[in-house]
Amino acid sequence: MNKEILRLAIPNIVSNLTVPLLGSVDTALMGHLDNEAHLGAIALGTMIFNFIYWGFGFLRMGTTGLTAQAYGDQHESELINLLGRAVFAALSISVLLMLLQTPIIWMAFKVISATEEVEAFTRDYFRV
Repeated sequence: MNKEILRLAIPNIVSNLTVPLLGSVDTALMGHLDNEAHLGAIALGTMIFNFIYWGFGFLRMGTTGLTAQAYGDQHESELINLLGRAVFAALSISVLLMLLQTPIIWMAFKVISATEEVEAFTRDYFRV
């Protein structure tokens, strides 16, 4: 039983570990550049990204629980329906976030103060 739980949990654990790695790798790379504004931009961009990512964490966590229930009850049709709804919701939110990139970054800089140079680099990083 413990091996089965571990087998099911490892992908979720790896998924949770990869999010902070994104900012860490970018910070390590930008730390080698001669302008500290690059490092500040990475810090702000990563903070904005993580805020948005964890704001929609309910999709991942909610879908995981419902999927586990359907899988345990061996309801294959419910698994397919859950996948379809989750993919549709994720794609819809993704399109919405891409369309709202400019207002999101504008609102972020209303809350976070930075120099013009850092803001410019953050906009570039955020659009990637």
